[in-house]
Amino acid sequence: MRRGVLVLAATLVAVGGVTACGNNKSSDSGSTKTAKIGVILPDSKSSARWETADRKYLQAAFEAAGVKYDIQNAQNDKSAFQTIADQMITNGATVLMIVNLDSGTGKAVLDKAKAQGVATIDYDRLTLGGGAQYYVSFDNTEVGKLQGAGLVKCLTDKAVQKPVVAELNGSPTDNNATLFKNGYDSVLKPKYDAGDYTKGPDQSVPEWDNTQAGTIFEQMLTQKPDIGGVLAANDGLGNAAISVLKKQKLNGKVPVTGQDATVQGLQNILVGDQCMTVYKAVKKEADAAAGLAVGLAKGEKKAVDNKVHDPTSNADVPAVLLNPVSITKENIKDVIADGYVTAADLCTGDYAAKCTEAGIK
Repeated sequence: MRRGVLVLAATLVAVGGVTACGNNKSSDSGSTKTAKIGVILPDSKSSARWETADRKYLQAAFEAAGVKYDIQNAQNDKSAFQTIADQMITNGATVLMIVNLDSGTGKAVLDKAKAQGVATIDYDRLTLGGGAQYYVSFDNTEVGKLQGAGLVKCLTDKAVQKPVVAELNGSPTDNNATLFKNGYDSVLKPKYDAGDYTKGPDQSVPEWDNTQAGTIFEQMLTQKPDIGGVLAANDGLGNAAISVLKKQKLNGKVPVTGQDATVQGLQNILVGDQCMTVYKAVKKEADAAAGLAVGLAKGEKKAVDNKVHDPTSNADVPAVLLNPVSITKENIKDVIADGYVTAADLCTGDYAAKCTEAGIK
């Protein structure tokens, strides 16, 4: 997890009084019926980004716009997710922005919000059948393509012949995980079909749980000890695989991918245990979503350039889609230059010398 996580006030005054969800932030926590924009983040375990990046960037954007807001984290609890949404609506939210835990729970929340006249935004994850007014995310199929291409390059650089490739996918209830897999499979399938690579174990990790990912990958490696490459859907899953590879003294020999450009993922890249990650400039995503939310709170519906097809409702959802970037040791300093991760957080202890090698000051 990223060090130096932003410490935020966690007091919420709301009907029903949920206090177990943690990591709450309101722009006016001392009164009710004041929060105009409600944001529900999914958890703080699957990826460090939700608390270290999304929260602070959304908060800064709302404060710069001078609007009242309430940001809470459901901590992967579907019941708490729904309760938080109910509280936000009761307390006067006119816009609700969610990162769903699954499409079923997300749709129930969005339906209730719309029934109360509350505007809705899907943030980062599309809620299938949810009918949000906007969807703001990255081009997630492209994220997967970058991961697939990154693994191919790493295997080529290591001159691995006909490698067995294991795929450690994200949560089966997360539409983004499906899009990531569509992307990297589009790159890897031709390699499998041509006989250049052998398709190895291919399994999804429930709720992006890193502990389960470690157990799953350990079973994969027992099943196929000759695994030569790992397509891990994010840095947390990648680190779980790396931890298992370390036990077998295979770390650094078996290329592992990632996503999110977390401190942990970047440190793994610096020491050669992870071959690449995908950087998504969360500030741009948060700023775009906040801009749309502020507009909706003021009764304005802004035009956007894209639409994303929802296969469940067969509707096209107005969307903002941002471009992801592949990160290796060669351009890792770009993440620092962008302000997403600080050199102080990254270049600690034994990583300091590796930072110097990578041109990070």
